[in-house]
Amino acid sequence: MTTVPTESTSDDAALRGAVGKFFRRMVPLLVVMLIVNQMDRTNIGFVRHDLEADLGIGAAAYGLGAGLFFVAYALFEVPSNVLMERFGARVWLTRIMISWGVVVFAMAFITDTTTFYAMRFLLGVAEAGFFPGVMYYFTRWLPDRYRGRAVAIFLGGSAGAYVVTGPVTGALLELDGVAGLAGWKWMFLAQGVISVLIGVVAAFLLVSRIGDAKWLTAEEGAALATAVAADDAHRADAGERVSKTRLLLHPQVLLLCFIFFAISLTGYAITFWLPSLVSGIAGLPDFGVGVVSAVPWACAIAAMYLMGRFTDRTGVRRPYVTVALVVAAVGTFLATLGSPWFGVGAMCVAAVGFKCSASIFWPIAQQGLDGKIVAPGIALVNSLGNLGGFAAPTAIGLLEETTGSTTYGLYGLSAASLLAAGLATLIGRRRSAAAR
Repeated sequence: MTTVPTESTSDDAALRGAVGKFFRRMVPLLVVMLIVNQMDRTNIGFVRHDLEADLGIGAAAYGLGAGLFFVAYALFEVPSNVLMERFGARVWLTRIMISWGVVVFAMAFITDTTTFYAMRFLLGVAEAGFFPGVMYYFTRWLPDRYRGRAVAIFLGGSAGAYVVTGPVTGALLELDGVAGLAGWKWMFLAQGVISVLIGVVAAFLLVSRIGDAKWLTAEEGAALATAVAADDAHRADAGERVSKTRLLLHPQVLLLCFIFFAISLTGYAITFWLPSLVSGIAGLPDFGVGVVSAVPWACAIAAMYLMGRFTDRTGVRRPYVTVALVVAAVGTFLATLGSPWFGVGAMCVAAVGFKCSASIFWPIAQQGLDGKIVAPGIALVNSLGNLGGFAAPTAIGLLEETTGSTTYGLYGLSAASLLAAGLATLIGRRRSAAAR
């Protein structure tokens, strides 16, 4: 006897098919864009000593310049995400990418501390909105139960950027003297051109809305749109019926902001100072520094992907944010001990904790925000949290210049991660209280 599939079974198959196509077609493109994004915002970590030798930019000025990016990012991120809602991902995300490529290209022509500050600030303006824009894009395309794996894969691109950035940047720095240009100038010129070219390609490949995807069947498009709408309705029903302004200032949102601020502190401290730590290993050329600097991020990619699959399967995320933050705290503390090689091992631990906590954090943040403010809410959490990218390099740069060591800065990072680990235990409780 032939069994006739039920309507729900047919819908489930259509939904899985639609999600699978999104993962195969859109997610890889977004990962490539993020890899280039992270490479362009963090490449100065590999040319810190070159900038000091050629332009007189010391440790404190370098730290401030590295951090100014995040001030501009915070100021312009929420407006950028609102504009993405209006123009769609294809137009807005590619506009962002082409803009930052132009600024990175122009970084080759900085001449002193002032122009360094100005270009880092402009880079933040150009990049503002990219990451939360993608997070919002996921909410328009994926039901909640699939989003954790998508975020983990996407953030894997962030960690993958460091695996790619190290060897690529090291190779470009070896061009020092070619055509009369310094290696650090070649790095900015080449990476800026790559960003613009990928942005142009993305303009032809990205699809903004489910209804615009010609590669979905009618059944797949309908099933996916229905599932996303159901999740939106669930979030709206769970949220308080208050204005957007009050929701953005809700204690739950502010709690998420602080936790992500602590996550960003550790992440950007590793990003901007790891190459300097590795360069202390005797006998390593520029390319060797790049390769060794990639090792902690390779470890983080594997750990983050496994964690994303595990939390998607179990549906439990909050306790693992706490665990990952404790791991990050242990890693940054251990980095104050032992030789440079031991420090690299400690940074492997810190990078695993940082990336795992970030990959688990975003699905929690998305699910915890009222559907009415999910776009500006994600942008607010990301922009304020990313100010950790200003605080960490600025403080560590000042401490290194005044004390000759980064030890006290790393102690501070460990303390911040432990505090955030404790606060992460309140996420679910505060959401429940708000719902009541």
